[in-house]
Amino acid sequence: IGMTNTSFPVGFILLGFSKWPQMEKVLFWFVAFFYIMIIFGNLTIIVLSCIDPRLYTPMYFFLSNLSFLELCFTTTMVPQMLSNLWGLEKTITYTGCVIQLCVFLFLGATECILLVVMAFDRYIAVCQPLRYTIIMNPLLCWKLALTAWLSGLVESLIQSPITLQLSFCSHHRVDDFLCEVPALIRLACGDTSSNEWQLTISAILFTILPVGLILTSYGYIAQAVGKIKSEEGRQKAIATCSSHLLVVFMFYGTVAMVYTDPKNDFASKHGKFFTFFYTVVTPLLNPLIYTLRNKEVKEAL
Repeated sequence: IGMTNTSFPVGFILLGFSKWPQMEKVLFWFVAFFYIMIIFGNLTIIVLSCIDPRLYTPMYFFLSNLSFLELCFTTTMVPQMLSNLWGLEKTITYTGCVIQLCVFLFLGATECILLVVMAFDRYIAVCQPLRYTIIMNPLLCWKLALTAWLSGLVESLIQSPITLQLSFCSHHRVDDFLCEVPALIRLACGDTSSNEWQLTISAILFTILPVGLILTSYGYIAQAVGKIKSEEGRQKAIATCSSHLLVVFMFYGTVAMVYTDPKNDFASKHGKFFTFFYTVVTPLLNPLIYTLRNKEVKEAL
């Protein structure tokens, strides 16, 4: 087999967790259960946001966007992962890998921006409560949501072709359970420094910069919460914001560890575990965090 990606009519071998065959069957049932819960939890939020008038607010508009995104995000990867965990066949076709890479990048980058938009919504709600409905009008909400989705699309259209132009090693074994950029960079033979730099810049733009913006907005929120005289109002603001912050640190933290420097020893050895976290665990926890910590959702249920 030659050195370039054009010589892969069969595709790639996704090693996943094949080093631990006893763990694969156990993981299969865990992931299958998680996937059912992800579908149920996120669909519940989408349905509630559509049918309950109490949830016709910007916060739940963005949350239903996030839930829809999580459904697509996990469906891009989990069925393939379940197939690999259960059977001896660990392959994915070249076309399948390309589609998975493009869609995964698109949805992942969109989530990075959407979480910033949700932080901005919380900032306006807490710091500008009297002007909230005027500022966060339906038109602005649609524009912000569209900006997040378009940002993800642009990132995918730029990063995917750059990655697929790499010359891959002839063993075509991907040390991951899905086709994502860091794993394909590690598979490449030859100089990948330019790809690594491009990925690092993308990681800064889509993880580190958003975290900075979110922390800044929550700095202002913390100041505003300190001035709230009502104990009930203060508790509600803290509950709403802490749930969002928990999602933020779980998602951005694990993504940054994998994408910021894809060829370092830590990312090479443990990257798949962090990938598992932000592709399976975070989408499962999102609806739980928002529903368990939120009075409106409990009442709507």
